[in-house]
Amino acid sequence: MSEFLRGFAQRFAQLNKDNLRKLDELYSEDIHFTDPLHEVQGLAQLRSYFSELYANVNELRFDFHGFDQIGDGEGYLRWVMSYRHPRLASGQLIRVSGCSHLLWRDKVYRHRDYFDAGALLYEHLPILGRVIAWLKRRLG
Repeated sequence: MSEFLRGFAQRFAQLNKDNLRKLDELYSEDIHFTDPLHEVQGLAQLRSYFSELYANVNELRFDFHGFDQIGDGEGYLRWVMSYRHPRLASGQLIRVSGCSHLLWRDKVYRHRDYFDAGALLYEHLPILGRVIAWLKRRLG
């Protein structure tokens, strides 16, 4: 079990809109961050992306439950993200499972998140959500 991954997860889970300056404790200046909705290069762009993310939600929390180091400076974190957005799901809590692939030296320089973007966002939009629900029923 990786102490690096546990420490990273613990510090990442403490992030909020008021302490994003702490991103430089977790990530290198040349961080390459990718998730199903965005791709950013560099710490300044990452800080801007996270700032936007936290500004648009009423609540955002990550609960980490898997810490898998697969090599020197490489591993996966498994997590559940919980959030509330005033315009999604009538402001109810939305939970999405995912995992993060990390590469690091002393800090993380590559972070790629994997999660269902529909479960995160699209399924909770008024019109698109109904279409996605219909598609899931048809395909299921």
